[in-house]
Amino acid sequence: MQPEDLNNLVSRAARRLAEAGVDTPLLDARLLLQAVTGWSREEMILDPSRPIGDGQTRQFDALIARRVMREPVARILGEREFYGRSFRVTPDTLDPRPDTETLVGAALHLMPPRARLLDLGTGTGAVIITLLAERPDATGLGTDISAAALAVATANAERHAVADRLQLVQGSWFSPVRGRFDTILSNPPYIPSADIAGLSPDVRRFDPLAALDGGADGLEAYRRIAAAAKAHLAPEGHVLVEIGLGQGPDVSAVFVAAGFAAAGERSDLGGRLRCLMFREEKK
Repeated sequence: MQPEDLNNLVSRAARRLAEAGVDTPLLDARLLLQAVTGWSREEMILDPSRPIGDGQTRQFDALIARRVMREPVARILGEREFYGRSFRVTPDTLDPRPDTETLVGAALHLMPPRARLLDLGTGTGAVIITLLAERPDATGLGTDISAAALAVATANAERHAVADRLQLVQGSWFSPVRGRFDTILSNPPYIPSADIAGLSPDVRRFDPLAALDGGADGLEAYRRIAAAAKAHLAPEGHVLVEIGLGQGPDVSAVFVAAGFAAAGERSDLGGRLRCLMFREEKK
């Protein structure tokens, strides 16, 4: 049988993905073919008639079948690009979203020299590892209740050469934390429990439930963080949290009730309020 060319193979796969309800069928097909062939995006654009052998076609079709079942590309490949770096992703971790880069950008703006950082619910470690990579004078602590997630974060820290400045400890929120920090960050679970069933299959089937479910009103994690943050915040320090759609007023109310004052907010590239910043209320 004559080998199928690149252009036809991608087009056929993109049609399958579109029929399955995938939002970015052509992009996903190209990324999966790149993974199979090792070709760059530029090589694929410059030579769209390049033939694909039977073995690689079968590998590609197998990956497309997984994406048809709505497994995200990052989970198929085991890698996610975040803030210009590649991070290992496993079923034990939340798949870092581009929206969370908003949290990173806000933190970089506020961090003092030689900042000490605390990342609550670190998952892959993408947030704190990125901050440490961007600021070589900073040090950090990351916590997660999942030992498996911490193993992923450890591997990512080693990959990006920040392991000597990052301590990772297991525990729920502040329970394993000692000391004070200039910047406390978290991308906590914030989806109301009743809304989980209505999430995209890409999220509902493949992200860990514990990283999504924010309790009955989606605010449980924010209450836990706000209640204990003062005991671990350095003078003039800041607490930064990612939030979900429409949660700004409610999350702000939680922190204000705990004795914090608003210190800024950031929207993501889609114009949605994504990050809130707080400092201790001055008496």
